[in-house]
Amino acid sequence: MNISCFGLSHQTAGVEIRERFAIPDSGLPEALLRLKAVQGLEEGLIVSTCNRTEFYVAGAVAQLPVPQFFHEFYRGLKSGDEPHLFQLPAAGCVRHLFRVVSGLESMAVGETEIFGQVKRAYEAAVREQVTGRRLNKLFQRSFHVGKQVRSSTAIGRGNISVASVAVELAEQIFGELEGCKIMLLGAGDTSEKMARSFKSRGARQIFVSNRSFDRAKALAEETGGRAVRFDEWGREFTDLDILVSSTAAPHAIVTVEKIAPILRRRGDRPLFMIDVAFPRDIEPEVHRLEGVYVYDLDALQLMAERSMQARQQEAADCDRLIAKHVADFQAWMEKSVDSMIGHVGLNLPPR
Repeated sequence: MNISCFGLSHQTAGVEIRERFAIPDSGLPEALLRLKAVQGLEEGLIVSTCNRTEFYVAGAVAQLPVPQFFHEFYRGLKSGDEPHLFQLPAAGCVRHLFRVVSGLESMAVGETEIFGQVKRAYEAAVREQVTGRRLNKLFQRSFHVGKQVRSSTAIGRGNISVASVAVELAEQIFGELEGCKIMLLGAGDTSEKMARSFKSRGARQIFVSNRSFDRAKALAEETGGRAVRFDEWGREFTDLDILVSSTAAPHAIVTVEKIAPILRRRGDRPLFMIDVAFPRDIEPEVHRLEGVYVYDLDALQLMAERSMQARQQEAADCDRLIAKHVADFQAWMEKSVDSMIGHVGLNLPPR
């Protein structure tokens, strides 16, 4: 099978490295056009989320050393980047994709969000006409596998999303959340899940701030909270206990310069910040401030890994199911190659 996937993920690289290679949704069409122009590429697709940036390719480019590809595609690599990159040819690529779509390669094993993210990545590649017969078949099969894994195993049961892990962290820190003042920066899907989860755990003081005030207001009303205008969220810091940030900003919005003056008015009251945005919303230097404790995606990953032990048996069942689908796809690829050779042979000119 002349297909391959390569890239980096939370399994190989920390968040500060993943940020540099991430491709935002707005930049995906242009990135696919650049991928389409790579010499030796017959088919291609890019999956880029907060936890991974992966390229799936078919053609001669599948044999290209991954550091060389990344150096050319990103116009350079930094010293020390290469050990964080991975490459999986043929069956390894197929197995990896099936595991990704099934949630087995996620930070929170079994989460369902990745299924939709990969599907949107596939649809984008189809629109740009970068995929072909092999990748179309591969990704369509992966969606079938993902659905079957979730329906026939218990891998998706329990608290498994990034949002649920973040709320569990807050509960570990404060115990009862009923008396905590919690602010959510951002009102997207992740914030919605966290707001609902905080409310279900007893939180009564939930504040939502978003660039679109109407969206912040809608989420706040749904959870019995209060909306705060985005240019005024700093005013709520005086007696804030927990800040959860999940905006789509291209740069840090919670900076030392912005919050250091506010912290002086808080006295010795600790402030816990959970940053689930990608790129990060909270400037890394913020964690050095007195009384501030910052947890980012890497910290949440450590928590998710602890809960993974309880899912080992389910993961083993999933892998057995996936192995069968990998073998089926290999058989399809080999049959396709034989069919092409036979077709070419039938059309050879007579000697």
